[in-house]
Amino acid sequence: MPVVDFALGTMGFGTKVDAATSLHLLDRFADAGGTIVDTANCYAFWSDPSSRGGQSEEVIGRWLARRGGRRDQVYLSTKAGAQPVGPGDWPANREGLSASAIKAAVEGSLRRMGTDRIDLYWAHMEDRTVPLAESAEAFGALVATGAVGRLGCSNHPVWRVERARRIAKDNGWAGYTALQLRHSYLQPHPGVPVPDQGHRFGWVTEEVIDYVDSEPDVSLWVYTALLNGFYTRPDRPLADAYDHPNTSRRLAALDKVAGELGVSRNQVVLAWLIGGKPAAVPIVGVSTPEQLDEALAGARLRLPAEHRRLLDETV
Repeated sequence: MPVVDFALGTMGFGTKVDAATSLHLLDRFADAGGTIVDTANCYAFWSDPSSRGGQSEEVIGRWLARRGGRRDQVYLSTKAGAQPVGPGDWPANREGLSASAIKAAVEGSLRRMGTDRIDLYWAHMEDRTVPLAESAEAFGALVATGAVGRLGCSNHPVWRVERARRIAKDNGWAGYTALQLRHSYLQPHPGVPVPDQGHRFGWVTEEVIDYVDSEPDVSLWVYTALLNGFYTRPDRPLADAYDHPNTSRRLAALDKVAGELGVSRNQVVLAWLIGGKPAAVPIVGVSTPEQLDEALAGARLRLPAEHRRLLDETV
């Protein structure tokens, strides 16, 4: 089990965050007890028009090589399915989840990161042009060969997750045991679009929480946990979808808890997610040592029962 219960999100590493800073942040995270590093083969093609992604995985590969024989101290999480592979506009030109695409994707990720295995491999987004059985068999084969330790899916509706898990179980293949979706303490108004969220099924819902809580082998990972800096930065406003009474009530509860504990909003949100039921693994992207140190402190924070009750019961 990791000493630090969050995943270091590396989406911007090698693009928005230069390589030297990225390597320093990875070192600082590991030295503080962090083990989980999350990336994707497509990160971050939109930040470099001349590329199709892979910069984040390449930086991680440089970091692993620099750390020598300490690969076993790192839990690598990466994704396949969303990388652009041909002409045209994304997402129409994404690689998808065919058996051949999955095989090519994992080979590319292993090569870029300079490793012989991926600890947790994700289907990054849906591909309804491919039968679920084809994708499930291809992913299961990666676990059977040892190239992948565990499988997860991101931005999928629950019914597709369950159907894929059933197909895998019926055929004796390894199946998905992790879900990755967007979630934070504040939630947008249901049905109102959020401009920075392009995945239709990329949200934690009550159904998702019930599903994870009912399936002991399934864990929940969440991204955009800190709302792109909103909780602590006045220059990062919320989207209009969050303009509803629940937001002001929850912010008041958040401020009360943070004030009484002498910590930041970010730290309370991370502690709320990590200690929740079901517990979640927040993926936290950082670009400075100060942001990383704040996240580390939040991950170690344990909310007193009365504070958790206030946060949970404020609606």
